[in-house]
Amino acid sequence: MDLDAFRTLLTPAGRGALDEAVKILADGADPVAAASAMRRGHPADLAAAALTQASLRRRAEAKFGPDAAVMYFTPHGLEQATRPEVAAHRAARIRATGTRATGIRAAGEPEGGPAVLDVCSGIGGDLVALARAGCPVHAVDLDPLTVEVARANAAALGLSSLVDVRTGDAALADPAGYGLLFADPARRGARGRTFDPMAYSPTWPVVLDLVARAPAACLKVAPGIPYEFIPEGAEAEWVSYRGEVKEAAIWTGLGPGVRRATLLPSGATLTASGAEAETGPVSRYLYEPDGAAVRAHLVGEVAALVSGRLLDPRIAYITSDRLVRTEWAPCYEVTDVMPFSLKRLRAALRERRVGVVTIKKRGSAVDVERLRKDLRLSGDNSCVIVLTRIEERPFALLCRPATSTDG
Repeated sequence: MDLDAFRTLLTPAGRGALDEAVKILADGADPVAAASAMRRGHPADLAAAALTQASLRRRAEAKFGPDAAVMYFTPHGLEQATRPEVAAHRAARIRATGTRATGIRAAGEPEGGPAVLDVCSGIGGDLVALARAGCPVHAVDLDPLTVEVARANAAALGLSSLVDVRTGDAALADPAGYGLLFADPARRGARGRTFDPMAYSPTWPVVLDLVARAPAACLKVAPGIPYEFIPEGAEAEWVSYRGEVKEAAIWTGLGPGVRRATLLPSGATLTASGAEAETGPVSRYLYEPDGAAVRAHLVGEVAALVSGRLLDPRIAYITSDRLVRTEWAPCYEVTDVMPFSLKRLRAALRERRVGVVTIKKRGSAVDVERLRKDLRLSGDNSCVIVLTRIEERPFALLCRPATSTDG
């Protein structure tokens, strides 16, 4: 879909075609039938654009919920857009900073959060959350189509008075007149997703130059960002949503630098305290720290919460004699511990009549799907298999979800 085709969707005729395409797909028409039906009443290019947008809206429902029904997307923009719960968490933190600068503010608009310069704004997932938090946003993106989509999304959600979106090069932006710089550099190139900040667009040196000229900044980065790329004195926050690490954010200009992990939707947060976990043998309970805590190097802090110790100093599994309820780590009761052997593991599961397994691993090179087939499961019972390494030796732990309360 090109810029002209998208603009056509915003006309009355385009909106009508899009509404029709949404209904056709909702009725279950296959792609060929849907295209034929649309072309009977609309030009071929408009029919194709409407069907593409209707399909993207259906895909977006899982991420954007009810908002997807009125928003606009591009395939790449939808993929890279921040999940609304994560964007809202970040926007709430930005509003709470109390930072103020000249920025933009519509006439008569009440005081809200700081004025934000959003570079590399994409389709507008973050600028929507920022505007909803009361932050006036000036957004720039290098791609004219993406800019048009972001502008349309602000309008569709009733946020135009707080949002100004323009085509521009992030490297040429001046963050000095704003309360905060928000940057979401593109992490996908011609060969797919990149994990090297030097391959971001704009590149990491350009991003850091913008940060150096901003009173405060928030940078959205991949969860696997190498620690050496985090500026000295900055806060690095890893965010997990319902047990899955979604992204990391680097914060500057807002206080002392810490390592932080945050869980959503609860909003629970954990910061570095200097806790160091000891190592020891497998006890009754096994804890699996949330990935945000692992990425933030806060496994020692989680171990302290459950009075636990590590099975191996390099692997994020914690064992304890106590059952402590914490959202930072699902807990399992260990029933069997054995050196890893396919034959022995298969025999143990057969003896226990296990037909359904959940396989977890950390520090193991075992191919999980191949193992699942090789186990030849049969039976009515279920089991959690944890594959790990203890002192360089592979082990399998048979577990079940912990259900009792520690006294």
